[in-house]
Amino acid sequence: MSRPEVVVVGAGVIGLSVALAAQARGLKVQVIDREGPAAGASAGNAGAFAFPDILPLASPRIIRQAPKWLLDPLGPLSIRPGYALRIAPWMLRFWRASWPAQVRASIVAQTAMMRRSQETLDPFLERAGLTGMLRREGQLQVYEGAREFRASLSGWQAREAAGIAFRHLEGDEIAEYQPGLSPRFTHATFTPGWATIDDPKDYTLALAERFRADGGEIEIAQAQALIPGGVRTTAGDRMGLVVLAAGAFSHRLARTAGVRIPLETERGYNTTFPGGGFNLRMHITFGGHGFVISRLRSGLRVGGAVELGGLDLPPNYARAEAMLKKASAFLPGLDISGGKQWMGFRPSLPDTLPAIGPLPGRPDVICAFGHGHLGLTQSTGTADIVADLLTGQEPGIDIAPFSPARFTR
Repeated sequence: MSRPEVVVVGAGVIGLSVALAAQARGLKVQVIDREGPAAGASAGNAGAFAFPDILPLASPRIIRQAPKWLLDPLGPLSIRPGYALRIAPWMLRFWRASWPAQVRASIVAQTAMMRRSQETLDPFLERAGLTGMLRREGQLQVYEGAREFRASLSGWQAREAAGIAFRHLEGDEIAEYQPGLSPRFTHATFTPGWATIDDPKDYTLALAERFRADGGEIEIAQAQALIPGGVRTTAGDRMGLVVLAAGAFSHRLARTAGVRIPLETERGYNTTFPGGGFNLRMHITFGGHGFVISRLRSGLRVGGAVELGGLDLPPNYARAEAMLKKASAFLPGLDISGGKQWMGFRPSLPDTLPAIGPLPGRPDVICAFGHGHLGLTQSTGTADIVADLLTGQEPGIDIAPFSPARFTR
């Protein structure tokens, strides 16, 4: 391969989607990753294209619930012991992002990003020959009692204002959508615009295969530092426009260019198991408990929750076991035997919006990281926007809310 015009750092779903989109625009692209395709969070997510999920994690509702959740080390939100002081500056930014005006602005930006991602998904899959991996089954959000349901209504009002379709359900209506749920869930909301992929790891590996088949190169090397006109790696310097899509490790590379990005690591846990004969019809979100269950080609996957603990502490698989135990109670008859546990790093910024755009002071480095729970969901939209930036075109949406420079002002 001749010298690339674009060097993408990161072979997860974001990096490979960007590589394919840039390749489709006629650019020569090389991807660099320290382990290879689908080695990180892209392999272990719930497989959802969660387009209706426009509400930021940083919100007054989460701030109100956080103290109670933090008292439970296995609850929906936890901070690893010894990490609280280190994460305090990030938490302060998170708290500021939860102010009402900031939340409204985040919803506007996230809605635009979701629309771009939804519009680009089918054309992207068609170009890659992967349309058959997508399922449009919708999603069911369930609630334990009228009080929990009423607390969710302001969020559904925001979605309604954004043009998102949904239907509230109650009592026996729920079983028409998903039989087998515990009667403790008295209310639910169905969102038809939610889609899922057969298996996120298989999908990411298929993107890599398509990229290589179209002439792209994926090199196994550790990116060490951003340098003028390229990136230094353990295999030598690679020159060209750089796309920084290294997920939870992206801020470390940004720092080599003198830029500090407040990227934190949400450590996500899940268990994938055969599922016995349970007929899971669609993705189910247990919002009050911070986890989901989804149907993949390889079985059923229970995962979620938020553990803020950085990149270096060992996993706490008791969190995966706690979610699995709840899932078996919430779905009586579910066989949870034979499960395989996993932990991965979600790259999260305090305002819940990703970093997309030039790195401050480095117009030759385009950021594409920090998507939190929405990396797969926003992968094709991010790829399309980054391809616009790489080819000197104006993106079809306002990307100012996603600018990495917002953290340096």
